[in-house]
Amino acid sequence: MDFHKRNDSVSHDVMLVKEAFPESGRVVMAKVDCDKESSIASRFHISKYPTLKLIRNGQPTKREYRGQRSADAFAEFITKQLKDPIQEFHDLKQLEKLDTKKRIIVGYFDRRDQPEYNNFRRVATNLKDDCQFHVGFGDSVLAMHPPGSPIVAFRPDVALSYENDETFKGSLSNYDELNIWAQEKCVPLVREITFENAEELTEEGLPFLILFHKPEDTDSIKDYKAIIVNDLISEKRKKRKLLTADGNRFAHPLHHLGKSLDDLPLIAIDSFRHMYLFPNFKDMYTPGKLKQFLQDLYSGKLHREFHYGPDVPIENPEDNQVHPVEKRDATSPPESTFKKLGPSKNRYTLLRDEL
Repeated sequence: MDFHKRNDSVSHDVMLVKEAFPESGRVVMAKVDCDKESSIASRFHISKYPTLKLIRNGQPTKREYRGQRSADAFAEFITKQLKDPIQEFHDLKQLEKLDTKKRIIVGYFDRRDQPEYNNFRRVATNLKDDCQFHVGFGDSVLAMHPPGSPIVAFRPDVALSYENDETFKGSLSNYDELNIWAQEKCVPLVREITFENAEELTEEGLPFLILFHKPEDTDSIKDYKAIIVNDLISEKRKKRKLLTADGNRFAHPLHHLGKSLDDLPLIAIDSFRHMYLFPNFKDMYTPGKLKQFLQDLYSGKLHREFHYGPDVPIENPEDNQVHPVEKRDATSPPESTFKKLGPSKNRYTLLRDEL
């Protein structure tokens, strides 16, 4: 769906894409003049023009279209969206060799025409950007479920056997129930930021807590995620994003922090005004330290200390009293670099902050 201001030229390209997919009902293209339809624009949280959103199974997908504004690019994007989101396997041993870049959900069904499989397929279509979905039918999965009782399971770590899978306990006949469960499993508490998803992650302007790591350093990532889950599980509902970043790809923010690849791993906050460095990476393993670092951002302590230095009580030898902190000359913390990866003015004719 193309949300645009009146006379926006992108509508022409949308019509060309419609011609590329003439089959009735398979791809439906629509455009909304947000000058006239302000209530629709508000409903879909439109903050910039033109915005293109994909509506799937009656609901807007989490990620809007952010590619090149051309008919060919639109057509390529839609072709990818129409691709089957589920990979079928014919032997349980195939599940031992799955790609670990995305989380995994596996379905075990008697046959393809089961109503429960239709719900599984709809969920897979919704979440294919966050999870990889696999399915087996008939004799190949007889050992994994009772006949007539299909099973869907989430695999938290592909290196572990299927014995560690988390089975969906609800009704596979209930699409909404299955969809909510799958969303909770597929959308991780900690996400990796890349140049491909940076605009999406920065668009809300929420602070980032970021682990910068070397490309081959998987141990630090696992430890960081485990600590987040144990100490910061409530942070998923708060106004901040918990991320990892390949320090090789994001060398520019490291440079602003006065660091390089040799200094990794390290943790920092980008508040979208300034960047703040977690003093000692190993302190992450001390319970409460990482949470306190986040709390210091919102209390203003990080900002104050970067400007004026640590609050150090000084004693007056004349009256033997402790007086207010002594301030050093003001300094400036590094400016945010990730805010520059937000929506480009070259892509949109009007951005939220111009409204």
